[in-house]
Amino acid sequence: MSLLDRHVLVDGVRLAYRDRGEGEPVVFVHGTPSYSHEWRHVVPAVEAAGHRVITYDLLGYGDSERPLDRDTSVAAQTDLLLALLDELGVTHPTLITHDIGGAIGQRVAVLHPGTARRLMLIDTVSYDSWPSETWQEIIRNRHEDDAGMSAQDFEAMMTRQLTMTVADESVMSGAELAAFLAPHRTSIGRTSFFEHQVRHYDSRYTEELTDRLGEIAVPVRIVWGRADRWQPVSYAERLAKDIPGAELVVVDGAGHFLMEDDPDRLTREVLDFLAGP
Repeated sequence: MSLLDRHVLVDGVRLAYRDRGEGEPVVFVHGTPSYSHEWRHVVPAVEAAGHRVITYDLLGYGDSERPLDRDTSVAAQTDLLLALLDELGVTHPTLITHDIGGAIGQRVAVLHPGTARRLMLIDTVSYDSWPSETWQEIIRNRHEDDAGMSAQDFEAMMTRQLTMTVADESVMSGAELAAFLAPHRTSIGRTSFFEHQVRHYDSRYTEELTDRLGEIAVPVRIVWGRADRWQPVSYAERLAKDIPGAELVVVDGAGHFLMEDDPDRLTREVLDFLAGP
């Protein structure tokens, strides 16, 4: 069952979202290859703690629209997030971000100062850290052209990639694996995956921020799975040095999808962060 239950038109495109509560606003921004489903274990607890929580699918992901004539790069997704906040009347939210969602969060904090109240970066892309080596290999082999892949080959490729996101591969199996594969199990879903996600795996959107991370002037907590096979913990340490006052929390026994390996720990980190200044 989808976490999201509403739709809104923003800048001419339809975004699927969830909006609960009336307290201090918190916005969850997911990564790739993923969608809002990744927050299912965390969002309810944050809602119950008395916050207004907005969760949504990026354009081209999950239940949101998948237009083939729109830019879905990190830069464009940043603009859409700002437009979504404006449409929903949300001001000064805390951004809880993961993977490419973290690139969006970094762009908001650097390029749109005063927008966010706090920023959490969870196993985020940064600097020149992306695409990962395995995604680079897929791109080199021209698998971004889905027309050359059968549904069976595509699902096998996605399964290999998704099992790399967790430290305990048994976590990403059965019904849980099926849920992450679900948005891609149609020809439209496969085309959308390459067009809206893989096509935009481009580190220039974070590399252009490298010399400006010191301008971030909001509380930042960096939370990282020590066993992350896509974004090594060395990038977390670098971010912690470059962002003034940033806290770094490294979680043992967790990989890139920290919210799958240890959702309870991540939930505690989020709630503790929200309790701060």
